[in-house]
Amino acid sequence: MTATFGKLEHETLTLQPGLNILEAPNEWGKSTWSAFLIAMLYGLDTRAKTTKNALADKERFAPWSGAPMAGRIDLCWQGRDITIERFTKRRIPLGEFRAYETKTGLSVPELTADNCGRQLLGVEQSVFRRAGFIRHSDLPVTQDEALRRRLNALVTTGDDSGEADRLAQNLKELKNRCRYNRSGLLPQAEAERDALDGRLQELENLSLQSRKLRQRLEELKQWRARLENHRAALDYAASRADAQKVAQARDARDRGLRELTRLEYAAASLPDPETARREAEKLRAHIAQWNDLQLELQLQPRTPERPEEDPVFRGMTGDEALAQARKDAGEYEALRRSAPARTWLLMAAAAVAVGIAVLFFAPPLWVLLPASAALVCAGGAILRGNNRLTRLRFFEERYGSADPGGWITAARKHGASLAAYREQTEACRSSRVELEDRLAALGQQRRELSRGETPEKALYLWEQAQRSWEEYHNALRDQQKLEEHLQTLQSMARSAAEPAFRDNLTYTGEQTLTLMQDAAAEQQRLQQRLGQYQGQMEALGDPEELKKRRAAIEERIARLEEYYAALTVAQETLLEARLELQRRFAPRIAKRAGQLMERMTGGRYNRLTLGADFSLQAGTRWEDTLHDAWWRSDGTTDQLYLALRIAVAEALTPEAPLILDDALVRFDDTRLKAVLKILKEEAEDKQVILFTCQSREKQVAQGIDNA
Repeated sequence: MTATFGKLEHETLTLQPGLNILEAPNEWGKSTWSAFLIAMLYGLDTRAKTTKNALADKERFAPWSGAPMAGRIDLCWQGRDITIERFTKRRIPLGEFRAYETKTGLSVPELTADNCGRQLLGVEQSVFRRAGFIRHSDLPVTQDEALRRRLNALVTTGDDSGEADRLAQNLKELKNRCRYNRSGLLPQAEAERDALDGRLQELENLSLQSRKLRQRLEELKQWRARLENHRAALDYAASRADAQKVAQARDARDRGLRELTRLEYAAASLPDPETARREAEKLRAHIAQWNDLQLELQLQPRTPERPEEDPVFRGMTGDEALAQARKDAGEYEALRRSAPARTWLLMAAAAVAVGIAVLFFAPPLWVLLPASAALVCAGGAILRGNNRLTRLRFFEERYGSADPGGWITAARKHGASLAAYREQTEACRSSRVELEDRLAALGQQRRELSRGETPEKALYLWEQAQRSWEEYHNALRDQQKLEEHLQTLQSMARSAAEPAFRDNLTYTGEQTLTLMQDAAAEQQRLQQRLGQYQGQMEALGDPEELKKRRAAIEERIARLEEYYAALTVAQETLLEARLELQRRFAPRIAKRAGQLMERMTGGRYNRLTLGADFSLQAGTRWEDTLHDAWWRSDGTTDQLYLALRIAVAEALTPEAPLILDDALVRFDDTRLKAVLKILKEEAEDKQVILFTCQSREKQVAQGIDNA
C-alpha cells in the first residue's frame, strides 16, 4: 500500500500472507493506514460533513503537506495480481478510480469505484467495518443495518446470500406497490374514483350555483336602476342647497365689509402697531424685572447672629485668643516640667528635721547658723510648692481640661467662628446694598416708560392698541376669505334636473356612490364567476361519460384488493418459514463465539449466549447464572466481544482480511497467547493484520512459533 493520506506522505506499507504483526508507537499512523485501506476499497464519503463531535474523513485525512489525496494497493485476488489506484479528481478526494492487472496493465472491468470493496471482500463497507475490521474502541458489536441483515440471514437460514431477505423485501415492495400511503396502485385507483365522485358532485354544485348567480344578476340590475334615480334626486336637492349657500355667503360678505369699515376708522387715531408692540414688550420686561428684584430682596437671608463665645476668650479676637492660649499652654507645660510639689515638701521636711536635731542637742553657737538656714530653706520650699500647685489648678479650671493642645484648638475654633460670622454679615450687607441700588435704577426707568401712569395701566393701554390693530387686520383677512368663499360657491354651484320617478331611498350621496360601485363590482364578479362556472363545467366533462369511467375503476379496485390479500398470505407464509429456520440455525454464531471464548480464557468461560440485540451473556463453569458483559472486567469484556467478532468475521467475511487495531491492549499475557494462537489459525485461510503499540504481541507470537 502506498498512501498520500493524512500524515502519510508517499509512505509505503508491505504486508505478507498470513499473520502480520505491525508494532509501532502511538501517532505512527496505524489508524491512518486502517482508514486508508477502507477508503481505497470502498471510496471516501465526500458528502459527510464535520460535526461538533467528529471531523469528516475528507477533512480528517486531508494530506498534511497540502498535496492531493491519492493511494495505490497491489494485491492478489483470485490468483491474479491486481493494482488499485484512487486519485483526487478536481476537488473530489479519491474521486478517480483505476483497477488493472499489475504486470500487463490491462483493465479489470469487474472492479469499479462503487463495487470494488464488495467484489474483493464479498461484503458491504458497513459489514466489513463491524466484522473484519476490529479496533479496541469498536470491540462491542453495535447494531448496523447491513450487519443486522447479514447476521439475521445467517442465524435464521444458515445462508448469508440474503435470498430470504430479498424475497421478503420483494413481497413488501409488491404490497407497497398495491397499497402504500398515497403512492400505491390501490390508493391511486381509490383516489381516481374519489376524484370522479368529486367531479360529478362538483358538476351538480356548479349547475346549482349558476342558477343562483343568474337570479342574483337580475336583482342587481333592478337595484342599480333605483340607485341611479336616487343619485339624480340627490343631485337636484344639492343644486337647490348650493343656491341657498351662495345667498348666505353674499350676506356674510356684506356684514364683514361694514365691520371692517368701523375698525379701520377706530384704528386711525392709534399709534402704529410696531410702536405699540415695542413699548408693550419694554413694559412687560420692566415689570418682570421689577417683580424679580422685589422678590429677591424679600428672600434675602437675615443678618446672622453673633455666635456664642467661649467664656475663656470672650471679647477677644481670633488672633488674641490664639496668642493667649499659646502663652497659657507654654506656662502650663513649664510648671509641669518643674520639680513636683511633693519633692519640695520632702526637701522641706528634711530641713526641718535637721534644724530640730541641732536645737535639741544644744550645740555650740556656730552650729546654730546652719540649722537656721535649713529652716529658712524649708519654709521657702513649702511656699514655692504651694504656689506651683495653685497655678496649675488655675489653668485647668480656666480651660476645663489639662490638655494644652485642646486649649489651642479651642482658640482656633473661636477665631474661625468669628471670621465666618464677619464674612456672612458682610455678604448679607453687600447683597442687600446691590439689590437696593438696582431697584433705584429701575425706578427711574419705570417713570420714563409709564409716562405718568402706573406701569400696569400703561401696559394695558399699549396692549389695547395692539388688540385694536389686530382686530382690524383679522377683519381684513376675514373679508378677503368671505369674498373668496363667495366666488368659490358661485363657481361650484350645481344645476340638476328632477329625478325620473319618485325616490324613496334615504342614502347619502357618498353612500349611494359606494352602493353603486359595490353593485357594479358585484355584477362584474358574478358575470366572471358565471363564466368560470360554465368553463369549469365544460372542463369537467360529460356527466354520463364520467359515470362510465367510475364503474370501470370500481372493477379495477376489486381486482387489486384480491391481489393484495394474496400477497399478505404469501408474506405470512414466509414469516412462518423464517421462524422455523430460526429455531434450527440460531445457535450457530453463539456456539462458535463460545468455543473461541473458552480457548481465550483457558476454559474458564464455557457458556456464552447471543441475544436478539447482539448483547452477550457469559458464565464460568463455577457460576449458576449468566451475566451481561458489563458485569465482567474490562479485559474479560474485550475478550467476550472479540470472540464474537471473530465468529462473525468467519461467518460474514470469510474472504476478507481480518484487521485488528490495538484490539489486545487489555489482554493479560496468558490470554494474549491464546488469542494469538487463534489468529494464527485464522491466518491459514485469510490475511490477518494486527496493529499494536506494544512489543509483547510480537514476542509472544515468536514464542509460539519457536515452541
